[in-house]
Amino acid sequence: MNRTLVICKPDAVERGLVGEILGRFERKGLRLVAAELRLIDEQLAGRHYEEHAGKPFYGELVTFITRSPSLLLVVEGPPDTWQMVRTMMGATNPADAPPGTIRGDLGNTLSENLVHGSDSAESAAREIGIFFPALVAGGH
Repeated sequence: MNRTLVICKPDAVERGLVGEILGRFERKGLRLVAAELRLIDEQLAGRHYEEHAGKPFYGELVTFITRSPSLLLVVEGPPDTWQMVRTMMGATNPADAPPGTIRGDLGNTLSENLVHGSDSAESAAREIGIFFPALVAGGH
């Protein structure tokens, strides 16, 4: 099972880009396992961003991700699906992301960079457990 978590962040939802983003993953051959449009509350945001707690930008991360709904996705594909998704996303700063990537084509700013993707297989398992616990418990 090679699954990873993707979050189309509030700016992607607000700008009407989730269809484009999801379409890119589907055209790549990744299969959608779960999806939910959800307002992420502060408690969930805190669990998701726990490795950044105490860093100067932590408050901004939480404020941004909780400001309006995000589309949460679990996608499945070949080995290292998480790495494929990260490559498709492009560099965190859209100014550094090459054309052809989500952030390179659609992103505007570092603080609002459209998407999150798990940064390792271990992170993917942890993050899927936070947002889609039934997938971990049920194994579906």
